[in-house]
Amino acid sequence: MGQPGPAKLWYSRTRMILTQRQACLRAIARVVLFATIFTASASAQQAQWEALNQQLTSLYQNRRYQEGVTVAEQALQVAEQAFGPTHFNVATSLNNLAEMYRLLGDFEKAEPLYQRAMRVSEMSIGPENTLLAAALNNLGEMYRVQNKLTAAEPMYRQAIQIREKTLGPESSDLAQSLNNLALLFAKQNRYEEARPLYERALGIYRNTFGDDHVLVAATSSNMAELYRENQQFSEAEKLYKKAIEIHEKQFGKMHPNVAMNRNNLALLYSAQNKPKEAERGFLEAISIQEKVYGADSTILGTTLGNLAGFYQDHARYGDAELIWQRILRITENRYGSDSGSLAAPLRQLAEIYRAQEKYELAEQTEARLEILTAQHQE
Repeated sequence: MGQPGPAKLWYSRTRMILTQRQACLRAIARVVLFATIFTASASAQQAQWEALNQQLTSLYQNRRYQEGVTVAEQALQVAEQAFGPTHFNVATSLNNLAEMYRLLGDFEKAEPLYQRAMRVSEMSIGPENTLLAAALNNLGEMYRVQNKLTAAEPMYRQAIQIREKTLGPESSDLAQSLNNLALLFAKQNRYEEARPLYERALGIYRNTFGDDHVLVAATSSNMAELYRENQQFSEAEKLYKKAIEIHEKQFGKMHPNVAMNRNNLALLYSAQNKPKEAERGFLEAISIQEKVYGADSTILGTTLGNLAGFYQDHARYGDAELIWQRILRITENRYGSDSGSLAAPLRQLAEIYRAQEKYELAEQTEARLEILTAQHQE
């Protein structure tokens, strides 16, 4: 049985732009920023807009994205009324609102907001500016997640071009877009193109932040995945261990990022036929996730599925059965007994029951799977 694969990479590869000042801080020298004499009323509206952005920052950092939509909409309304529809602050708020929708998975609402943010930013300060680059990067990331890879690539490339020209070759924002394009290439199995992008991004982060920064850990983890896919196990192991070391140092041993890397390192050990190390890694990752999210969280699904697949591959069907039954319970509790998400654990359980010659249970499970499949084909 094939394993479900690595845990989702934690690295947030998009960017909110919170204030005009922050967005323009490193803008190219030739861009002329016109001074504005604010009336008392305009100053109050600017302060209100900035206060809403600060509130949005807090919600973003705490992953309260639905609340973030409301605040981002308020900030956009204030910006449009106070500064006009083509002001840079409006572009900023459009990007931030798009980010909230993207993080909620509402891509239909996010896409036109990103596109409008890009148009307004170009109108306000020209075709090469940091907000345009951020919106391009964010839209590219959304396309990548949607598997619209052909659409994503030019977004990343334009963001890289603008960021390198406006911010310089050692910019951390440039490293972000380099990392994103590398992820895209890795997804397309374009490994030789991805590798130098990861290496460059990693070098920029190390030079900018030092060897123990979380962005170094994130990019190391992404690059480790590339090496694992290419069966360059020694290089991958070093990078996974480095990522774990940094995350434990920065956040402690019971952090989701540590769990993610332990899961992926366990997959590496499984591929190397190191069963003891692999099982230990999966169990350590699950223990962390249980503590952070609770034993019945759907977030455990990937790691539990990987452990179940590991047990099946080693003919430990009794252990695999218990894990798949747990996944089935978690999925039912979260999505209901008629959800299409139940198909995968039901299919695996039927296979395991047959492997153990539990034919009656296998037939019952297959019958339920058949009914479920028919319901979702109607």
